[in-house]
Amino acid sequence: MPDGPPGARQPDWREVLLIAAVILGTVLGLELLSAAVPAVGDLFRSLPLVIVGLVVVTGALLLAGALRRPRSR
Repeated sequence: MPDGPPGARQPDWREVLLIAAVILGTVLGLELLSAAVPAVGDLFRSLPLVIVGLVVVTGALLLAGALRRPRSR
């Protein structure tokens, strides 16, 4: 049983792997940056950046969902 509306496009495995690779690369890059530059590492330790990031992304998704016009059937 499909979860979406009929005719909705599902992402294929290549798109999912590409997004996962970009996220992983970003996280590892930030980790290397924070290890190489002490000021950046101190910033990450002093601010709850993960929580702030999750709140911002969640708010953006909720806003996008609220502003999207409903489809006519």
